[in-house]
Amino acid sequence: MTEVHSHAEEIHEQFADQMEITVEEVEERLDTLVNEYQVPIEEARRSVTSSYYDETEVDQESLSDANEQREIGSINTAEEWIDITAKVVELWEPRSDAIGQVGLVGDETGRIKFTAWAKSDLPSIEEGSVYQLGNVVTDEYQGQYSVKLNRTTTIEEVDEEIEVGDNSTEVEGALVDIQSGSGLIKRCPEEDCTRVLQNGRCSEHGEVDGEFDLRIKGVLDNGAEVHEVIFNEEMTEELTGITLAEAKERAMDALDTTVVADDISEKVLGRYYRINGPELGRYVLADEFEQLGARTDSEEVLITARSL
Repeated sequence: MTEVHSHAEEIHEQFADQMEITVEEVEERLDTLVNEYQVPIEEARRSVTSSYYDETEVDQESLSDANEQREIGSINTAEEWIDITAKVVELWEPRSDAIGQVGLVGDETGRIKFTAWAKSDLPSIEEGSVYQLGNVVTDEYQGQYSVKLNRTTTIEEVDEEIEVGDNSTEVEGALVDIQSGSGLIKRCPEEDCTRVLQNGRCSEHGEVDGEFDLRIKGVLDNGAEVHEVIFNEEMTEELTGITLAEAKERAMDALDTTVVADDISEKVLGRYYRINGPELGRYVLADEFEQLGARTDSEEVLITARSL
């Protein structure tokens, strides 16, 4: 039995009671992603499963009876049906007509992004209000978790106050490595998709015209612990002094996008930083940073840090 077929059988078993699908149909969708678009099997499985969640016509009562009430800070697995009680922290302007609402919700244990699809025809939720959200589906991308509100989701406003936590942490150490996927990158422009393109392809949407972005994926080492950190475009510009426009111009002049990551490495490797931000999966997302100490050779910094 092939790995693709094995995953297809598991997905089929998951949805067979809810939809009329065959193992062969599931396997065909997986096979297209894995063998035609070279998508890793786990990413392909998430994509196919997510699409079935959006299509499913599940009875809300039966799902609600089986769901577990979860705290946001405990969400660490994708593709789970759960119930949460959360306060609407912030609403954002949707990037697509397919999205009804998008923003942040939170409870005492942390915050998480939510997306409500327009086709689900759900009642709107309001900033500052607290809701019991039943039958939401967890999702994950690059260590960052979110919840999707679908047509089976129940929304009930509750009369209680929640002091929302920000699941933030503080780490410090020497920036000893800039990981692959740093510098000038391209992201998928499709609705509510921020996946980084590989050779012009999105793992979910195939070949697309990407949108440029700037980021750093780095490794911070204090001699006792190692933390992986991510700087978004705003934080990368502030850290390096290199703007997105300058990065694009630099890459165009060199006919090579990798020069931007080289420029970033030259500016930041070997410096000590204190970084504050939410810890999502394996990454700390930098919301604030402070440089500590002076620049030195990165190898020397690494050796010194590990000897403390």
